[in-house]
Amino acid sequence: MTDKSFEKTVKELQNKIDESEEAEFSSKVIQEYRNPTHFGLLKNPTTQGMIKGPCGDTMKIMLHIENQSITDASFWTDGCGPTIACGSLLAKTIIGKSIDEAKKISPEQLLRLLGGLPKDHVHCSKLTVNTLHQAISQYKKMVKRL
Repeated sequence: MTDKSFEKTVKELQNKIDESEEAEFSSKVIQEYRNPTHFGLLKNPTTQGMIKGPCGDTMKIMLHIENQSITDASFWTDGCGPTIACGSLLAKTIIGKSIDEAKKISPEQLLRLLGGLPKDHVHCSKLTVNTLHQAISQYKKMVKRL
């Protein structure tokens, strides 16, 4: 196989993958998981949560909180594209919100912001939001002890 024919084969395969994804996921989901923001570990987070979902994906959410407001957020996951999309969009959404406002975010709200997910990936939004809620609960316990 020549370099040109190999490149052509790779391009054809990528086009098929892209077409398949575009048929299954909203443009927002694709945008968020192909170009996630706030992905990675936050240095010296004020609080964090980590949950392993029933599908085997792990989600970790880290927050910087000042004066009861989320000043920065990041996420890390070993999960699929929809899980990455959920983490990316959630992190963007909560920065600048109070912890009480962030605690009110539901998996259904996250799904609406993403333009929906196929039924077999709805659990990704639950995993992400539950991890956020765990991080906030950890923060509230820590503040109570101080």
